[in-house]
Amino acid sequence: MKEKAEQLPVYSLHNFSSPERKSQQFQVEVFDAKRHFSVKYPHRHDFFEVLYLMKGSGFHVIDSNKYEIKPPCVFFMSPGQAHKLEFSHDIEGYIFIFTADFYLANRSNQNSLIEFPFFYNLSQDNPPLQLEKQADIHFLEELFLRSISELKDNQKNPLDTLRSLLDLILTTCTSSYHSEENLKSKGKGYLLVKRFYHLIEENNHKNLSLKEYANLLAITPNHLTQIVKQFTGQTSSQIVKAKQVLEIKRLLVHTNMSVSDIATQLNFEDQSYFTKFFKREAGYSPLQYRTEMVK
Repeated sequence: MKEKAEQLPVYSLHNFSSPERKSQQFQVEVFDAKRHFSVKYPHRHDFFEVLYLMKGSGFHVIDSNKYEIKPPCVFFMSPGQAHKLEFSHDIEGYIFIFTADFYLANRSNQNSLIEFPFFYNLSQDNPPLQLEKQADIHFLEELFLRSISELKDNQKNPLDTLRSLLDLILTTCTSSYHSEENLKSKGKGYLLVKRFYHLIEENNHKNLSLKEYANLLAITPNHLTQIVKQFTGQTSSQIVKAKQVLEIKRLLVHTNMSVSDIATQLNFEDQSYFTKFFKREAGYSPLQYRTEMVK
């Protein structure tokens, strides 16, 4: 009897919340070795995550990149990313997980999450923020502690206060987030490119054409290509292909799905073309890549 293919688990926020809070769109709490939920690693989720680690060691694998945990540091996760945590028994920190709907509620600027340099990064590299200033280290700890306190002590669920505290956490991290992207994060063109990346992450499994992505952004394919080229040095087609390859790699490494099943899930009608596409873009056949990564 053929073994059922195990797909990469996708979790929603309620998987990490207590039963009485399953209707909520956020969770903030202490992160340590005692924190346990019935989830499998590696996995991905459909919400945002800010993980602030103050003690311990280990590794955090995000997609195909492996980062060493060197506290004090902050990891950021966007919806769709695959990750796996390997940490020591003395790990200590805080975690704030939330949906876009929670953060954007009552806001006029619906692009605000895209503006943060660590969400929907324009590169595939998503390293942690290494905190250096003692003032930032203590301030972030106070913000997390206050958030946890507000959640536990106030029976009225002060959502506006918690959104404000989350906003302070994100803006504090942004001020310390040194990256080339942060220098570029000005203007409508940059935000359009970030929205493009967001759409690709959301629709990667649909195998959409460049024209379909342009339509979702209400611009022409030529305009999209010009803007993307300006901010990334790559064409829109190259970005779409790179994201497709990344998704294929995620499924090859983190699941036991067959090549045929992966091709079907990502809406490739022809498995032969799927294999040729991946080999052309990645330099390996799908099975060769899976074998190499398992070594």
